[in-house]
Amino acid sequence: MNALELAEAAVSATPAAEALAHVTRERSLMLRFARNRPTQATAVDDVTIELAVLADGHVGRASTNSDDPEALRACARRAQDAARAAAAAGPGAFPGFEAAQPARAHHGHDPQTAMLDAGLGGEALAAAFEAAEGRALEAHGVWTVAEDERGIATSAGGGALDRTTDAYLKVICIGPDGRSGYASDMAVAAGALDPTAIAERAAAKASAAGTPGELAPGEYPVVMEPRAVGTLLEQLAESALNGLLHAEGRGGLVDRLGEQVAAPSITLADSPLSPATLPRAFDAEGTPKRPLALIQDGIARAVAHDLRSGALAGTGSTGHALEPGGAPDGPLPTNLVLAGGGAAELDDLCAPVERGIFVTRLWYENVVRPRETLITAVTRDGTFLIEDGKVTRPLRNMRLTDSVLGILSRVEDLTSGQRLTGNADYYARRFATGVVSPALRAEAVRFTDTTG
Repeated sequence: MNALELAEAAVSATPAAEALAHVTRERSLMLRFARNRPTQATAVDDVTIELAVLADGHVGRASTNSDDPEALRACARRAQDAARAAAAAGPGAFPGFEAAQPARAHHGHDPQTAMLDAGLGGEALAAAFEAAEGRALEAHGVWTVAEDERGIATSAGGGALDRTTDAYLKVICIGPDGRSGYASDMAVAAGALDPTAIAERAAAKASAAGTPGELAPGEYPVVMEPRAVGTLLEQLAESALNGLLHAEGRGGLVDRLGEQVAAPSITLADSPLSPATLPRAFDAEGTPKRPLALIQDGIARAVAHDLRSGALAGTGSTGHALEPGGAPDGPLPTNLVLAGGGAAELDDLCAPVERGIFVTRLWYENVVRPRETLITAVTRDGTFLIEDGKVTRPLRNMRLTDSVLGILSRVEDLTSGQRLTGNADYYARRFATGVVSPALRAEAVRFTDTTG
C-alpha cells in the first residue's frame, strides 16, 4: 500500500467520529565521514503512521511503525484514550479536522534521486577527501539523499498523497592548527550538488592565510553568507513567525503586523511550491500549502498558523502544521525564501566595509527573548576580519547576541544570487527543510564575547 492507502486504512481502524491519519514513508541513505575516511553508512526504509482523534475539542495522538491491521487498531485505541483523558478536564478549543484535498503538483521529486544511488555518495566523499588532502586538511561531514512519501486521510473525507526527494552535502575541513572551514548545499536532486565545489569552498576557508586575530566585544558591520542568513531566518521563524506564540501574545510580531519591522530591502515569504526550495504540497494536517507573504518591503504581513493556532487567532490555518493536531511548540514556515538584492558577489558586500566581520555560519543558536526576537549564536568554521573592503585574515569565533529583526532593519545590501541551505543531520525522523537566502551586509551587529 502507498502512504495514502495506509492513511485511509488507519482512519478506518478508529471508531472515533473525528480522526486524521498522517503517514510518512522514508527511504534514505546517509554517509558520514571524518578525517578523510568514511565512518558510518545507514539505509532507512521505514513507515510512520500517526493517528490523531478528537474528543470534546481535545486531540489525542499515537503512532506506530506497523501497518498490520491489529497494530492500527491498537494505535487508534491509544489515540482515543489520550483524547478522552484530556477531555476529562473540560471542553477544549481544537476546531476539528477538515476534509483532505488532493495534493497540488510541484517540482519537488526527482526520479534519479529516488533511486538512492550510493555510488553518488562515494563520489561525493572522494571529492571531499581530494580537496582536503590537497591542502593537508581533514574533511568531515555528511552526504545524504532520500525519497519521502506522505499521505493524509481524515474521517471527514478526501485524501492526499505527496512524494518528494532531497539531497544534502556538508563538508567541514579542519587544519593541523585547528582552524576550520564550512560549506554545504541542498537540493531536490542529488545531481544538482557539486561536491568538488562544495569541498573547495570549505577547504579554502580552513587554509586561509594569516594568524587568527581577536576583536573586542562590540558592534561591527557584518557580511553573512547564505547559511548564516538562513540561521537568522530560522530563529525569526521560531520567535516571530510562529502563530501559536503570536496568538498567545508571546511572539516578536505581536501588535506589529502592518508595521515596518525590517529594512525596505527585506521581502520574506514562505514559498512551499517554489522549485528553489524543497517543495511540499500539504502540511501534517492535510491543509494545502500556498505562498504566504510574511514580510513585504520590510513591513510585517503575516505569521504561520496550523489549525490550533489559527483557531486561537480567529484566522484559520495557513498550512504550517508540523504535527497532526499541532506541534507543542506551534507551527513554523518551513520553505522560507528571502528575496535577493543588488550586489553581484560577496566581494561587493565587503567593499564598503572599513572594519567588520565576515561570517560563514552560526552555531549553537538559541532564542533568548521571543518578543524581542533576541537570539544568541556563535560564529563557526570561517570567521574573518574585513578591512578596507577586503577579507584580510581569520578571526577567533565570536558570540552574536542581537535581535533578528534589529539585524534585518540594519541590512544595507544583499546579493542578487540566493542559495538553498539548511541543517540536515537527521538524528530523528527525517523532515527535510531549507532556507533560500542571499548573502547580506548589515551595520552595527552586536557581539558580546570571543569564544575561541
